Amino acid sequence: MEIFFSVGEPSGDLHGANLIRALKSRRPDIKCVGYGGPKMAEAGCQLHEDLTRWAIMWFLRAILNLHNFIGLMLRANRYFREHKPDAVVLIDYPGFNWWIAGRAKAHGIPVFYYGTPQLWAWAEWRVSKMRRLVDHALCKLPFEEDWYQERDCNATYVGHPYFDELENQVLDTDFVRQQNENSTPLVTLLPGSRSQEVSSNLPVFLETAKKIKAEVSNVRFAIAAFNDKHAALAFEHVLASGVEAEVHVDLTPELIHSATCCLACSGSVSLELLYHEKPSVVHYKISPFAHWVQSHFRKVKYITLVNLLSKNELFYENGYFTYDPDAQGADEVVFPEYLTYRNRSDDMARRIAAWLKEPGSTRKTVEQLRILKQRVVGQGASNRGADYILSHLEGKSIDQNAKAA
Repeated sequence: MEIFFSVGEPSGDLHGANLIRALKSRRPDIKCVGYGGPKMAEAGCQLHEDLTRWAIMWFLRAILNLHNFIGLMLRANRYFREHKPDAVVLIDYPGFNWWIAGRAKAHGIPVFYYGTPQLWAWAEWRVSKMRRLVDHALCKLPFEEDWYQERDCNATYVGHPYFDELENQVLDTDFVRQQNENSTPLVTLLPGSRSQEVSSNLPVFLETAKKIKAEVSNVRFAIAAFNDKHAALAFEHVLASGVEAEVHVDLTPELIHSATCCLACSGSVSLELLYHEKPSVVHYKISPFAHWVQSHFRKVKYITLVNLLSKNELFYENGYFTYDPDAQGADEVVFPEYLTYRNRSDDMARRIAAWLKEPGSTRKTVEQLRILKQRVVGQGASNRGADYILSHLEGKSIDQNAKAA
């Protein structure tokens, strides 16, 4: 049995690696090939290209790299024609993966989307692509199964694969002990896993840190860098800001675990913050034009996964909407979130300083996170996803053999 993967995000590389391990534990003879990242290669996937190198954002950057994506799509198409894998598994990265799905369907290859695109948030009109190009939608969030099924998509909820990774994390105990021996409260800054995110978010994070320090003198800061390139970029910003902050690579879980509270770029890291029960402020810097576009098209109230998991009323029907936790009458959410093109460092510093100065407020937030964690965190998405994929492929193989006989 052979499965072709197409995965373009660093987080998807992690989920793909865990899914491949689950598949191979059930079928050691299975062959996994395609586009992914280094973690998938470690798990046994024969990479045709490290697609995570092309984890880019926004329309203009996608256009500038269009020739690379077209080349990769044509290369996949040739492979589908010549090798006819048993299935194609897509993870996130919808802009490119729609192309891969289209080529797979053209060659009669079943398509599984593991971790479906968040069409419910801003692009409901694209659900027709899901119906047409994807045979099996494997959903990460509980409400997604009903949302897709109501729109005639074959959808199944398997759980969020990030929780599998969190359950299996092994922390660097020496580093954690060193952090815990320092009684000064720690604020961990998490500027994102893409260079664009670091460049956009870290300057305002450091400005926020400077304002926190002005209110709470007894505090220290650490930056969790995704890789050495991001660490070098972070050092440049730290030197320019004048803020004292340590920069660490590949120690994100340890820095979250050791923190009193965190300031994070929006993304799947919010699930890790929930897992470690850390009071956090979430920020995402965008351009004024992008802010205008999303305010007209976004149909979901929140951008943070944890806030989406914590609320029942997620959608709005009419008008423009951008959630602002400081607006009059705004809903209370577990992670105050700022999707903004403006400088909100004053608001973010005020919230984090309040946690540092008021232990009672911090304990209340931690308790809210603990209750939510007990309700939504669960392991097994990788195993459920592997079981689902294999059951359908093996069932199809049995049917084909029966017809041949």
